[in-house]
Amino acid sequence: MSFEKKIGCLILSFVLYAGCIIPCRNVICQTVPDPNKVLKGKVDTLPYKIISKGGDAGEYQAVPDACHLNNGDIIVVFYDGNNHVTFPGADYPKAGRICMVRSKDEGRTWTRPVIIYDDIYDNRDPHVNQLSDGSLICSFFSLKFDLPDSVKLIKKEHLFSKEQIAKFGNNPDLLKEQRPLNDKEKTRQTDPAARKWSGTGPFVIKSFDNGINWEKEAKQIATLTPNWYCSAKVREMPDSTVLLPVYHSETSRPAAWGGVIPSYDKGKTWGTVVPIGQEANLILAAETDVVLLNDKTLFAALRGDGSKVNMHYATSSDLGKSWTPVKDIGFVGHCPSFTKLKTGEILLSYRAFSNVKGYFTGIRISRDEAKTWEGPYLVDEKVGGYPSTIELKDGSILIIYYEEGEKSSIRALRFRMPEKTYGEKFYEPKPIEKLTLK
Repeated sequence: MSFEKKIGCLILSFVLYAGCIIPCRNVICQTVPDPNKVLKGKVDTLPYKIISKGGDAGEYQAVPDACHLNNGDIIVVFYDGNNHVTFPGADYPKAGRICMVRSKDEGRTWTRPVIIYDDIYDNRDPHVNQLSDGSLICSFFSLKFDLPDSVKLIKKEHLFSKEQIAKFGNNPDLLKEQRPLNDKEKTRQTDPAARKWSGTGPFVIKSFDNGINWEKEAKQIATLTPNWYCSAKVREMPDSTVLLPVYHSETSRPAAWGGVIPSYDKGKTWGTVVPIGQEANLILAAETDVVLLNDKTLFAALRGDGSKVNMHYATSSDLGKSWTPVKDIGFVGHCPSFTKLKTGEILLSYRAFSNVKGYFTGIRISRDEAKTWEGPYLVDEKVGGYPSTIELKDGSILIIYYEEGEKSSIRALRFRMPEKTYGEKFYEPKPIEKLTLK
């Protein structure tokens, strides 16, 4: 063999062995030699795909939600801006917006991101689901900004390290539990003028062609009191009622609780909020999701306050018209998202917490209709979370989540359902068995 042929074979062997990182229509995709290889317990060996990062969708992408459509497509909607809150500016004249990507091959490849909604407010926390009539509903809430021209504000704020900012961005829910640099505060004059915002309540937009086109104007859902938000997908009940899980933050005292808003006409009009946990006098700070059990009981999970107040739950025997008092679920958790599998298990994906690892992206499993929750299982040490899961054709699970921190992106990861542990206690998070997305 000639010297040139030997060099060519050596280069080809190296490429085939090592794999490569290639741009895939604005998405970074990792090729892996063995598509069926299982990576057990190796949290640093990440076979995830970056399904949206920078490029068409901007520099900070967060809070994704996934939906498996009737036609087999998987769509993911997410928040796009320049940080946890995006103020109007040169790059984002209308603040944050909602983008979407699509996969037609069970998560192996993804389209370029497209903007599906962007008005003059900071549109955020989008979630999407498909109803029995085939229509899609994307729910979200928005922040309205007050940008006075003449007011200057002197205020104190904590000074955090570069490492803390890189990991947590300007996410106040995560930074408030971190120790500031030198445990001091800095005082500065804000410039430009003091920037404040207020919530404008929940909104929905609909699509009637599997997400190709979306309504141009969002429908605002009226609430009798202000400060209601949403961070979960709508859920359709057996009687065709559509419920939008919501949550409320009280401004007059340290309290927050969840709720659901019903629609009896597939999202054309909406009723009044049915609160969950209002009487508990707890800070169930954000995010409510619900799952229907086999006996038609509706089970709701409500996020707790940081790592101080555990996630709580309540049940409804009348499809959301009334709720039991909330109870402690037994563990810390943010942004709950439920998926009921064909085999009967209920997956709870969420931002988890342990004394060993702090915050991480994790899952728990209930094999007894939400009576107990096995776990936690470690998906990724990234703290962003807001995960959602899809059951794929082969029974494996696709989980979608975000990173948090500077230049945050959206990740997709495939894993095998853990086997039953028969009451085994988890003294620290147990890594899931990751499968390649190829």
